[in-house]
Amino acid sequence: MNAALVAVIALGAFFLAYFTYAKFIARRIFALDPDAKTPAHTMTDGIDYVPTKKPVLFGHHFASITGLGPILGPAIAVIWGWFPAFLWVFFGTIFFGGIHDLSALVVSMRNRGRSIGDIAEKIIGPRAQLLFLLIIFFLIALAMGVFAIVIATLFSEAFNPEAVIPAFSLMVIAMAVGVAVYKRRMTIGPVTLIGVILMFITTAVGIKFPVTGVSHTAWIYILLGYAFIASVLPVWLLLQPRDYINSFMLYLGLGAMYLGLFIYQPEIVAPAINTESSGLPPLFPFIFIMVACGAISGFHGLVSSGTTAKQIDKEPDARLIGYGGAIAEGILGMMAVLACTAGLASKEAWLEHYKSWGTASSLGPEINAFVQGAAKFISYLGISETFSEAFVAVVVVGFALTTLDSATRLLRFNIEEIGNRLKIKPLSNRYLASGIGVTAIAFFGLLKVDGNPAGLILWGLFGTTNQILAGIVLLSVTIYLLKTDRPIVYTLVPMILMLSMALWAMILNLIDFWQKGNKPLLIIGSIILFMILWFISEGVIIFKRSLNSKKVAFKSEAS
Repeated sequence: MNAALVAVIALGAFFLAYFTYAKFIARRIFALDPDAKTPAHTMTDGIDYVPTKKPVLFGHHFASITGLGPILGPAIAVIWGWFPAFLWVFFGTIFFGGIHDLSALVVSMRNRGRSIGDIAEKIIGPRAQLLFLLIIFFLIALAMGVFAIVIATLFSEAFNPEAVIPAFSLMVIAMAVGVAVYKRRMTIGPVTLIGVILMFITTAVGIKFPVTGVSHTAWIYILLGYAFIASVLPVWLLLQPRDYINSFMLYLGLGAMYLGLFIYQPEIVAPAINTESSGLPPLFPFIFIMVACGAISGFHGLVSSGTTAKQIDKEPDARLIGYGGAIAEGILGMMAVLACTAGLASKEAWLEHYKSWGTASSLGPEINAFVQGAAKFISYLGISETFSEAFVAVVVVGFALTTLDSATRLLRFNIEEIGNRLKIKPLSNRYLASGIGVTAIAFFGLLKVDGNPAGLILWGLFGTTNQILAGIVLLSVTIYLLKTDRPIVYTLVPMILMLSMALWAMILNLIDFWQKGNKPLLIIGSIILFMILWFISEGVIIFKRSLNSKKVAFKSEAS
């Protein structure tokens, strides 16, 4: 199968979906109103609530949701063959992820920019709200603890030390851009151009002068310090302009990868369906867990409702930022599928790389598979493969870092919301809330149990918990739509599939933990499953009650 043809089919469908399906959802289901006042205007505070131009917010949102997920997930999932990964990225982006992200954004935007977890009180009830907030706290703290470990590893001499200078230089560039646009009122076009040029200059400097000699633990402390600062500074000063400028690197990188692919036109060397690799878990339900970012991810709902909803300038902007952001990530996820199935030299080379689940599901080999495959595509533009590999590596590391800082801010919001729910007033202080959040991240990133970081020990719980989170976000949105007399089928069907697949996968994982005697994962996983089932039962009760009230109202009108 020609990889370029597969890319054309996917890209064509993604753009068609944005201009048809997303337009239908935005107009007919949510009735986005250009004259409505958004929380960015009604609650503006210059710190978290900031009206933001659509291109800037798109870049900020896209960078925040991207991270390593849409690269690693598909890069591992192709072990089942290229076709299952292709199908899930294709349909998952259009009918699941796009709707999930857009709906979470709109519901939050119409509820004072509160997170979807906090809004659960209004939609379902106070018990459900607290359960949701606690699940979110665990998920973000665990994920970012592991992200800190991963980024520290990527900065190491063995991986991508050339990414250090551009990553940290971008922070200074971003602050200059933020001051220029928001304080000096300079035109955004020229400021953006200067910022992007400086970013590429620092990238070239970083490739020329890689930073070495910093220990893994030291990098984690540095990253935690940065995450704290980024989470308390006004969003316009660092996070927003950093993500916006950084997004141009991904736009350029993705464009170069696809253009090189169209020139190269390689055949996909991976089998459509693969059953030869050793230790393979079942395709169902785990394909839906392995490919999260790049299809649908519960974390996106937190970003959409946590930070992005507080910055929307006009309601119709939500279509580009929510659904369009998911489409952009689907484009990256599809590139990961193609780079790891058509970027290797032969079927034999592919089978050797993906010979076992143990080797295919580890960080280093899969990042390298993507970097090498994508660099090979770019090399057909006349750029050396060595430089292309370094450039792709810098892009990968840059986006991992943008997720860490945005998620730490989300954790701060989450802790503030828990404080409001439990009436613990000091937790409304953003410095204290951020300090607690960073401490929780440090627990998972630095505390070692039997020589291994706690985060890596508990990482087996992240995938299923994240996808169950996507399901309960869709459950909350479905109840919201039902209560506001709007069609529910567009969120109900994805909700049922995500909850059934993710719960199935979590139960299989718990059985595996039991059989292997893995007590920490078994105990914590069982607690999380209990909380999730409790939340779902609360939601189903409210759903049935709302549905019955609609039926009674309909009968009354008919009579």
